[in-house]
Amino acid sequence: MSGIALGRLVEERKSWRKDHPFAFFARPANNADGTANLFVWNCGIPGKAGTIWEGGVYPLTIEFSEDYPSKPPKCRFPKDFFHPNVYPTGTVCLSILNEDGDWKPSITVKAILLGIQDLLDTPNPKSPAQQPAITLFLHNIEDYKKRIKQQAREYPPPA
Repeated sequence: MSGIALGRLVEERKSWRKDHPFAFFARPANNADGTANLFVWNCGIPGKAGTIWEGGVYPLTIEFSEDYPSKPPKCRFPKDFFHPNVYPTGTVCLSILNEDGDWKPSITVKAILLGIQDLLDTPNPKSPAQQPAITLFLHNIEDYKKRIKQQAREYPPPA
């Protein structure tokens, strides 16, 4: 295991537990033996109030590599998540998660999750990742909004 990556992830976890945005969650997944796997985090991103995403808490997995923080983590929603900037595999297309884009090692888990929350309600039409979502977003905004509101109901806040 990379000592640099592991050390940073330990610090990220401590920082998150002390200060994280309301209604978000981010916690390491468990290994088969019950120990925490700091290289895979299970997260929840709430839809912003007053948007078509409101009411949902969207599950996201963050996978860190041994090269973190030099290289960005991979962030994935469930397969077939409906959004113009999310690939059918669930992988998020966002410049701050692109090694050749705006990624900087100083970007934190908190910043990543807030950035993805912003992306939900403000898609980037110049970087589409799935055809059905971008087509509806650009050509039939009312049907797009209906589809997003339906998706919000599929991901209610955890009880």
